Amino acid sequence: MNDIDLPLEIIERAVTPRGEIQLQRRGDQFEIISNGTFLMATYNGESERLLVRRALELVSSPDKVLIGGLGVGFTLQEALLDPRVQEATVVEIEAKVIEWNRTVMVHVNGYTLEHPRTRLVHADLVSWIRETAESFDLICLDIDNGPDWKVFDGNASLYDEAGLAALQNRLRPGGCLSFWSATPSPEFARQLQEAFGNVEIREVPQTHGDPDFIFYVR
Repeated sequence: MNDIDLPLEIIERAVTPRGEIQLQRRGDQFEIISNGTFLMATYNGESERLLVRRALELVSSPDKVLIGGLGVGFTLQEALLDPRVQEATVVEIEAKVIEWNRTVMVHVNGYTLEHPRTRLVHADLVSWIRETAESFDLICLDIDNGPDWKVFDGNASLYDEAGLAALQNRLRPGGCLSFWSATPSPEFARQLQEAFGNVEIREVPQTHGDPDFIFYVR
């Protein structure tokens, strides 16, 4: 029996400023649901890991890495595997997601939030990226479900022309910017092509459902 076919156990349901968020478990796997929409799970972390792994391959000195969206901790965990990374900053808006990563899911992410090279920022990345003066060698974004399928309308401004410009301003010379998406989003690929001049796209097959997509620009 696949994990997705196992009985569902609701671990916690909470109300946040953005609505309801729920942590649930099927067998050994966890799922996070936001306002009734599937947001993330621990079934297969390959695309979340590739979001940063491929970006690390494209940058010679990835001292400072910014990860937008903690998720279940897979992207942060992958960043910390590279000894060149001096600091991995992860920005997460949901307090419950942070709490679950530190408690019930801590064995999934390998205690990444307690790692000495981890820096956690509890904030809305959309606002934070426009306010910070910091710069990064890698910016890896797993916000919402990507540019085409947004649970929260406010995240749309991260993927428009002004949002891409704000991200570009925070990227160091020779750096790499990567985006996770649940859809192929050809229109977003075109925007990236216009803004950065080139875009690499990786399609990642999934055991459950449609493939994930990752976009890389430099």
